[in-house]
Amino acid sequence: MLREFEQIFEQTGGNQNFALIRSKGDTALFGRTTKAMKAQWQVPDSRPLADFAPTIILKAKDFATEITIHNAREQKMTREHQISQENNPLNPGEAFALVKKLLNLNDLYKGENLVEVILLSRNTADTGLRIFNSIQHHGLDIKKAAFCGGNSPHVYAKSFKADLFLSTELEDCKCSIENGVASARIMPSKKSLLDEKVLRVAFDGDSVLFSEESQKIYDQYGLDAFNKNEKDLADMPLVGGPFKSFLIELYKIQQIFSRTECPIRIALVTARSAPSHERVIKTLRDWNIRIDESLFLGGLEKKEFLKDFGADIFFDDQLDNCLAASLEVPTGQVINFNTRI
Repeated sequence: MLREFEQIFEQTGGNQNFALIRSKGDTALFGRTTKAMKAQWQVPDSRPLADFAPTIILKAKDFATEITIHNAREQKMTREHQISQENNPLNPGEAFALVKKLLNLNDLYKGENLVEVILLSRNTADTGLRIFNSIQHHGLDIKKAAFCGGNSPHVYAKSFKADLFLSTELEDCKCSIENGVASARIMPSKKSLLDEKVLRVAFDGDSVLFSEESQKIYDQYGLDAFNKNEKDLADMPLVGGPFKSFLIELYKIQQIFSRTECPIRIALVTARSAPSHERVIKTLRDWNIRIDESLFLGGLEKKEFLKDFGADIFFDDQLDNCLAASLEVPTGQVINFNTRI
């Protein structure tokens, strides 16, 4: 029996997980946790419950332990959480609605898939089994994945030829940017309530679709200097920002459908206003991209406009804007090398 205990101890990762497995087993079998049973029989914390439990309970505990050992040995699980929860589907997370709408685009086109979603995770393959069970449960068409056993999964984004890397981990997003893949940190956000097939994506302008060159002028010298610079350079297209390539890919998909039946709608939601709007419009013309809706808000808070647009996701680089927007719509903070949390 001691060798079997050592086996499950090693497979479950140590004292904490092993104790948690036994406690959950006691709860399932006797209706009380190990701690509660010790309290009932006044067992000191430093002493094992078995020294004080009636014989029939000892036999029941032996039986429960044997079942746990068998499951751990046969399935080679490495964490208590997987042992007890593997077949319980995970609840939808922050990016679930966005992923579902992206994948739904494939159902609207008879040719090859327009979109592919790849799962990159810090979890182990053991955890991955539960994740894939959950993917199947929720009806998501995701087939490719990389489980990195505690290491950052960003290293595989480029090899998978990803156009966009989304994560709740800031450092993973920064590393993705270093490898040339556009990245956004998914914020805890209000989930989209719109139950329709149209995917609605909203972008900020400067430092997102466009480079940060004009934003730096605003930050250093103020609004008047910013407007003068943009007016003087109105005929010079802005340099593309980190999300230009993702915008281009979305626009390519839009072109497959007629304008009235297009399942994607794109909005530019920017703090710019006249006269700085002109350079933006001419830049998009130079890129040969048509944006469905362009909102030049002149510094007004964006969240109510994003709610009216019904954004499934909004991308902005400014933390304050992201925190405000996330109260109304799903939000991703666009990451650059200087991004703060």
